[in-house]
Amino acid sequence: MPKAKNCLIVRAAGRQLDLLRGEASRIAKGNNVDWWIDRAEVGARFCFEDAKAKESFALACDNFGSCQDG
Repeated sequence: MPKAKNCLIVRAAGRQLDLLRGEASRIAKGNNVDWWIDRAEVGARFCFEDAKAKESFALACDNFGSCQDG
């Protein structure tokens, strides 16, 4: 797995988490980059290969759940 430097920790569950997974996939595909999810101490860590994709996801994340740099 690539080094995790473009990551956000997401605190969401159930349907919110599913919506965020879909949004992450859409953003990554639109930017032609890979993404992945790791477990975090609290929540899930959404990571992207590219800082631009992470920034786009951060904007979407604000609408769906609680996100912070991670």
